[in-house]
Amino acid sequence: MGGVLTGLFESQVTSRQLDFAARELGAAKRGYYSIGSAGHEGNAALAEATRTTDPALLHYRSGAFYVHRCRKVPGLDPIRDVLLGVVAARSEPMAGGRHKVFGRAEAAIIPQTSTIASHLPRAVGLAFALNRPGARPEWPTDSVVLCTFGDASANHSTATGAINTAIHTAHQGIPMPILFVCEDNGIGLSVPTPPDWISTAYGTRPGLRWFEADGTDLPGTLATARAATDWVRAHRAPAFLRLRTTRLLGHAGSDVESAYRAPAELAADAARDPLLATARLLAARGVDVLALHDRVHAAVTEATTAVLTEPGLTSAAEVMTPLAPARPDRVRAAVERPHRPPAAAPPGETPARAGQPRTLAAAINHTLADALATDPTVLVFGEDVARKGGVYGVTKNLRTRFGPRRVFDTLLDEQSILGTALGAALAGFLPVPEIQYLAYLHNAIDQLRGEAATLPFFSRGRYRNGMVVRIAGYGYQKGFGGHFHNDNAVAALRDIPGLVLASPARADDAAALLRTCLAAARVDGRVCVFLEPIALYHTRDLHESGDEGWVSTPGTEHAPIGSAREYGAGTDLTLVCFANTVPMCLRVARRLAADGITTRVLDLRWLTPLPEADLLRAARATGLVLVADETRRSGGVSESVLTALVDAGFDGRMARVTSADSFVPLGPAAAHVLLDEETIERAARDLLRR
Repeated sequence: MGGVLTGLFESQVTSRQLDFAARELGAAKRGYYSIGSAGHEGNAALAEATRTTDPALLHYRSGAFYVHRCRKVPGLDPIRDVLLGVVAARSEPMAGGRHKVFGRAEAAIIPQTSTIASHLPRAVGLAFALNRPGARPEWPTDSVVLCTFGDASANHSTATGAINTAIHTAHQGIPMPILFVCEDNGIGLSVPTPPDWISTAYGTRPGLRWFEADGTDLPGTLATARAATDWVRAHRAPAFLRLRTTRLLGHAGSDVESAYRAPAELAADAARDPLLATARLLAARGVDVLALHDRVHAAVTEATTAVLTEPGLTSAAEVMTPLAPARPDRVRAAVERPHRPPAAAPPGETPARAGQPRTLAAAINHTLADALATDPTVLVFGEDVARKGGVYGVTKNLRTRFGPRRVFDTLLDEQSILGTALGAALAGFLPVPEIQYLAYLHNAIDQLRGEAATLPFFSRGRYRNGMVVRIAGYGYQKGFGGHFHNDNAVAALRDIPGLVLASPARADDAAALLRTCLAAARVDGRVCVFLEPIALYHTRDLHESGDEGWVSTPGTEHAPIGSAREYGAGTDLTLVCFANTVPMCLRVARRLAADGITTRVLDLRWLTPLPEADLLRAARATGLVLVADETRRSGGVSESVLTALVDAGFDGRMARVTSADSFVPLGPAAAHVLLDEETIERAARDLLRR
C-alpha cells in the first residue's frame, strides 16, 4: 500500500505543479486560459481504482486523474501533454493546440471541453452501448465508464437528465455500467453549494448506488473508489460517488476569491489541502516527501521551458483540418457498394415491390430498412420510433423486422437521445436518432454543437461520432400544430462548424441524400442532420388531385454533399428553393410557362454546405434569381444564398421571399406568417418586370 500511496502522491504533486506552471505561463502571456485542479487532487485515487481501458470522461478539475492514469500507460508523458495544451502547441497530442483538454486515446480518456455537464449524456450513451453486440473491441465488455463533474454542474438540467436516463435504463434491466463522480468542492464560480445538497439530491435516489469519500483522505478515497468501481463492474448498473474536495487558487485564471469569500472560508479550504494531508501521512511512514516534491518541481520546470519553443497553429486551414473531413470518392463508393436486400417483411405484410413509386416518408422508411439490413452497426431510435413506428409512420415496422436491440424507443428527453447517439458512435455504432420535431431540438442543441461537432476538432480526428440525426420539421402541417409542431428555425443548425444539413423534398432525393449522409457518417465520421418536411411526408400529387406527380421511384444512386437538383432549363428566371417550397416553385413555374416565361427551379437539397457551384451556374444561366425561403426572414437560408451569389461576383438581379419573423400560430392563422405560392409568383413577376 505504501508504494501505491507514494505513486498517488507523486501524481497529486505533479498536478499541483502543473497548475502553478499554467498560472505562471498565463501571467507571462505565454500560456492561455486554464482552469486548475488545485484542491481536487484526491481524484488521482479514481485513476488507481479503475483500469486504463475504462473510458473516462473528465471534469476540468480532474488533472490528477489525468496524470496518474497516463503514468500507468508506458510511453506517455502527462507533464508534457498538459503543458503543451497550456501553451496551445501544435504538437499537443490530443487537441493539437486547439484547446487545453484532458484527453489521451492510449489511456481511454475521451477529450472534453468545459461546457457545463455537457459530457454526461455522452457518458451515459457510451455505457449503454458498451455491452451491445458489435461494440468496438478497444473497450472490454466488462468496462466501467467513469464520468466526473462538479457540484455546480450536478444542478444543470443536462446532468440531472443524464443521471435520470442512466437510472431509467438500468431499471429496465439494460446494462448501464457508469460511475458518476461529483467532485464536490462546495462552490460553483462564486456561488456556494449547500454542504448537504449533493447527498440530499442524489444520496437516496432509488436505482443509484451511493458512495462517499473525503478527497483529503487518500487511503479512504482509494478504498471507496475501488468499492464503487467494483460494484459497477459487477452489477452493470449506475453508481454515484460524492468525492468531497476543496477549491484552491480560485475558479480560474485571474479570479480573486477574496472579492466574494470571507477570510475564514479561505483559511478553512487551505487547511483541507489534500497534498498536505497526503504528505503528513507519507512522512509519518518515512517517505521523503520534500525530495519527491523537489524532483517533480524540477521535471515540470524543465518541461515548461521546453514547451515554450513549440510552435502553435499557423493558418486557418491548419486549425480547421479535423473539422469536416471529406472524402467524397469513398463516400460515393460506400453508397454504391452492392447492397443485400432488406430483411423480410413481418408475417401478414407484403414487402414493397422494387421500383415502386413512393412517397417521401415511404422512401425514408425503405432506406432505413436497407441500412439496417446492410450494416449491423446501424441503430434507429427516438421517441415513438419503435412500437408506434413514428408519429407519421416513417419508421413503421422497422422494430418488428430488425428487433428491439436495433430499433428502440427512448425516454422523452432530447439531450439523452443525442447523448445516446454520441456514446453509441464512440462505441463503433452508426446511430440514427430521431428528434420528433424541430422545435424540440433547441433545448438540446448543445449536444450537437458542444459535443458532436467539437469532438473531432478537439481530438485531431482521433475520436469521431458519425451519426445521422433525423428531424421532422418546417411548417405547413395541416390540422395539427402550433409553434412546437410547425417550426422553421434552422439558423442554429447552419451555424455549427462541420455539421452537414440535408433537406429533401421528394422521395428519390430523400433516399439518395439519406444514403449519402449514412455513408459520410460511416466513412468520414460526419455529423449529419436530416431535416424532413412533415407536410410532404405523404404528399402524392403535384399539380392536380390524382396526378401522382410527387411520388417517385428511389434508385441506388447517391447525392454528393453540396450538390443541388435542377428542374428545367429556362433562360428567363431561376427559382431557388428547398423542402416545401420546391413543389410550390414547380407549380409557379408551370403558371409562368403558360405566359411564355421559361424558368429553372433549383432545389438546394443541402442547406449546409450550400451547393454554391450549382447555385452560381443556375443563376448565371438566367441572370435573374428569386429565392423562395420558407424559413424566417432573419437568420433564414436565403441570407446565405444571396450572400454566396454576391461573394461569387454574380451581377444579375436577385430578390427573396420568406416567411415572417414569427412563431407559427395554430390553425389557419399560420397562413399569415408562412410563405405561400401566391407570394412567390407575385415576387417572380415583379422581378421580371424590373
